[in-house]
Amino acid sequence: MNTAASSLATATSSASRAVQLGAVALLGLFVVGFVGFSHAEIVHNAGHDYRHSMAFPCH
Repeated sequence: MNTAASSLATATSSASRAVQLGAVALLGLFVVGFVGFSHAEIVHNAGHDYRHSMAFPCH
């Protein structure tokens, strides 16, 4: 593999990782925002019960 191809592969890998991290961050913010502040009691309770099942303290 030559230097230019190696450099391109590294740049592509870094860009791909940045896109993946950004997508996961947006998904996490959506889930926290939607479930945490939902007025639909069943959605909020499901998220709350999941947190307890994973031993994550919430109150």
